[in-house]
Amino acid sequence: MIKRLTGTIQPYPWGSTTQIPEFLGTTPTGEPQAELWLGAHPQGPSRIGDPESGDQEILADHLAAAPAERIGAGSVERFGPRLPYLMKVLAAARPLSLQAHPSREQAEIGFAREEATGIGRDAADRTYRDDWPKPEAFCALGPVQALCGFRDPQQTYALFERLGVPTALELVAPLADGGPDALAEVFRRVLTLPVESRGVIDELVAAATDGRERDLDEFGTTAVELATHYPGDPGVIAALLMNRVHYGPYDAIFLPAGNLHAYLSGTGVEIMANSDNVLRGGLTSKYLDVDELITVLDFTPRPVELVPIDEEAPGLFRYRTPAPEFGLWRLEPADATIPLPANDSGRVVLAVRGTVVITGGEQELSLTRGEAAFVPADAGEPKLTGSGIAFVGGPGL
Repeated sequence: MIKRLTGTIQPYPWGSTTQIPEFLGTTPTGEPQAELWLGAHPQGPSRIGDPESGDQEILADHLAAAPAERIGAGSVERFGPRLPYLMKVLAAARPLSLQAHPSREQAEIGFAREEATGIGRDAADRTYRDDWPKPEAFCALGPVQALCGFRDPQQTYALFERLGVPTALELVAPLADGGPDALAEVFRRVLTLPVESRGVIDELVAAATDGRERDLDEFGTTAVELATHYPGDPGVIAALLMNRVHYGPYDAIFLPAGNLHAYLSGTGVEIMANSDNVLRGGLTSKYLDVDELITVLDFTPRPVELVPIDEEAPGLFRYRTPAPEFGLWRLEPADATIPLPANDSGRVVLAVRGTVVITGGEQELSLTRGEAAFVPADAGEPKLTGSGIAFVGGPGL
């Protein structure tokens, strides 16, 4: 049966105090509400069933009772009896940490290595908490700003030249020659800066603060903004090696394994492989393993490209990403009827605007903004109607 899904809110300190409550139609608590998790991850499990009657159970338990019928036989064959994706609503009021995620092979090797050492999976200095990769896509619901991948190193060197800080220019000197190896060398230099050498960060920020009067564009602005939240953090300089991207409602970026990124501000729908493997590179007080991060990172400089969107049918838009663990669709029925995509798979449906109605057989479930449902693989051929907008997440098979 198609049932309502109640997500778990994660109160990370970088989260907005208002955006998720406004999205859900709840009263703000004054505390950050950073992410709403809709899925079966053990660190933030959703509940399935009617929240008003109290007739709910943990989604993971519900799926485990009949994985082929609820998750889908194809997904179970490829990924095992678990939901292979996790959908979130993310609301950033300040920058997240610089981070990257491993490939499947890297995750399997790293997880086995740390398991062999006996370190607890919840330990603060644990890097690989599971053996899965974590590719992800982030689709904006409003204006979003992010750092994503590495800028051309020679362009970056020219920007540092304009700042005019000799100690910083010496630090990033290899960038003048260009190439991934130069980026890797400078990145390591920055993240391993001795404490006594970190005055260069303050020098850079001071020059950038003054430089904004001289039109240093976003390069200087990024330094000033990040240092406001993370003063003296070498990640401020590491972030200046990266592309800064702005995009708007219903556009998305895809973040494959090895991509260094950080969301700066904005709210959106995020979907990812169902993993919690995060390697951090600064702008955080959490554990950093610089050597392991560098083995994971892709230092190839390239511009940021938005995810291609295919209109598979009128009002049915697919975000074309290569991740096998997840697929993402946007449905805008405009009072027409749209077949729900990813048939024969377990799907999460999230209403983001207005009202939509899921119908399957004799079932009918209405969702308003902020409400979600789980549609099992054996639901037949459900359809979506209404005048609102919804996102659908499912396996990317």
